Amino acid sequence: MWHMSMSQTINQRDLRMRSREIMDAVERGEEFVVTRDGRDVGELIPLRRTQRFVHRADFVAMSAGLVPLDPDRFFADLAGIDQDLSDPYGR
Repeated sequence: MWHMSMSQTINQRDLRMRSREIMDAVERGEEFVVTRDGRDVGELIPLRRTQRFVHRADFVAMSAGLVPLDPDRFFADLAGIDQDLSDPYGR
């Protein structure tokens, strides 16, 4: 689950002197704004990777507010959709 976090501000010297510690923090999801001479010059943020596996507890929590599915209505809705799966550009 991705959420917005508060960025910490570090200066260029901190980044140089504590690079391993800071990169470990970024890997854990923390974000940093890097300054030079008191001016913001960049951000260090974790890569946004697509999560491939969702734990059961997370799925249950995300699904808690969904409206229950009515199978009859679902299949009736599908019946109104063009089901032609042929390639329109095929020969």
